[in-house]
Amino acid sequence: MSISSPVLFVILGPTGVGKTALSIELAEHLGSPVISADSRQFYKGMNIGTAAPSQKELQRVKHYFSGHLALTDYYSASQFETDVVSLLAELHKTHQAVVMSGGSMMYIDAVCKGIDDIPAVDGKLREDLQTVYAGYGIEPVLNQLKLLDPVFYQQIDVKNHKRVIHALEICLATGKPYSSLRKNEQKKRPFRIVKIGLQRPREELYERINLRTDEMMKKGLLEEARKVYPSKNLNSLNTIGYKELFKYFDGEWTLDFAIEKIKQNTRIYSRKQMSWFRRDKEIKWFHPDEVNIKLLPENHF
Repeated sequence: MSISSPVLFVILGPTGVGKTALSIELAEHLGSPVISADSRQFYKGMNIGTAAPSQKELQRVKHYFSGHLALTDYYSASQFETDVVSLLAELHKTHQAVVMSGGSMMYIDAVCKGIDDIPAVDGKLREDLQTVYAGYGIEPVLNQLKLLDPVFYQQIDVKNHKRVIHALEICLATGKPYSSLRKNEQKKRPFRIVKIGLQRPREELYERINLRTDEMMKKGLLEEARKVYPSKNLNSLNTIGYKELFKYFDGEWTLDFAIEKIKQNTRIYSRKQMSWFRRDKEIKWFHPDEVNIKLLPENHF
């Protein structure tokens, strides 16, 4: 196999489709590590609920950006871009092909396309806004964002509280509308990017999601969620699988209902992922069973 220039293979797709298995198999074939692009897997103590690579899988292939953050750490797509591009500059000195795998849409785009240089936000400001959200809900945050940046207010998904809070953080920290800082200019990378999308028929994917949720419960998701429950208001734990079980711990839901909501919310999230990914015409789509690992690199060098 002759490689003309450094390459980043990106394995992407909806949750539960089979990215982990394929990325490890491809990494072994290439002699490459795996860079995780699943923002839920960045945090320690959430292995089961985020379907993080197992110890056996971690022993097969070295992984970066898996369990490297504390639950209290703040981490953004912009920081991920900086960290991964810097890491790739080192890895490509000894690995002409590197594998990145995940389903966090904005984080993948940050590495492949670049993200606007948004100023860092003071931790106290972020904490204050999280306190407002926890105590009063999203309405006061939305109202202030509408006042400070009516342009972005018209564009944003008002149900995505993370993005709403982040936009208001930037407005307050910089004194400028968040929309004025968003240039959306694609950055050039010193490596080629090959995007491999995995997809399954909807019924097949949903069945996998339901079965995986049941398997997570058998592996101890309930106990894992109980351990982090005292920190339930942290942004890192506003995550499918945990927030539903927190409602069970709070006495709002039965356990069976919470489990069904995990399955439902995961299915909804998988649809959002596919809607996002399908806008990217650079992605080549495969059913996981159709991918020939040995031929895949040859077809793209």
